[in-house]
Amino acid sequence: MRFHQVKELVDWAAGYHRRLAEQYTALAGGGDVDERVRMALEYLAERERKQESDLVGYLDDGSDHSQVLDTWFDDPADFPHPPVLERLPEGLGSDSVQDVLATALTAHRTLQDLYAHRAELAGGRDETAFFEALAAGHDAEVRRIARDIQRLEDY
Repeated sequence: MRFHQVKELVDWAAGYHRRLAEQYTALAGGGDVDERVRMALEYLAERERKQESDLVGYLDDGSDHSQVLDTWFDDPADFPHPPVLERLPEGLGSDSVQDVLATALTAHRTLQDLYAHRAELAGGRDETAFFEALAAGHDAEVRRIARDIQRLEDY
């Protein structure tokens, strides 16, 4: 579909975080997973659930962002990055902490690019600010994940 409301994109992104959390949890529960890899996967699942919860919070009735969420946008590409994002978990390796981290960072940076893309194409200041805030949040999340996973590797 070519025309979307901002809330459809936010709902899709929340679902994507949920699917990633489920995948991380399933991999962490595997029998032959290295202990550090398991801890990294559990940490990432927790972070993904938090990201999902934050996005679902925007969709709740009474959100301060309800006007932006109801905004329609025209995107002939039908969201530019989701096909890339949907393929990422399929190739998620759990051989090392660095493999897990690389996939997590790629997913977050790709979502960040999606939000920045929407901010550039936004029709109004509120929509621009909304997507810029989401992109900035993912930038902070990338730094947090990289820092925390690196601490895990250092021990």
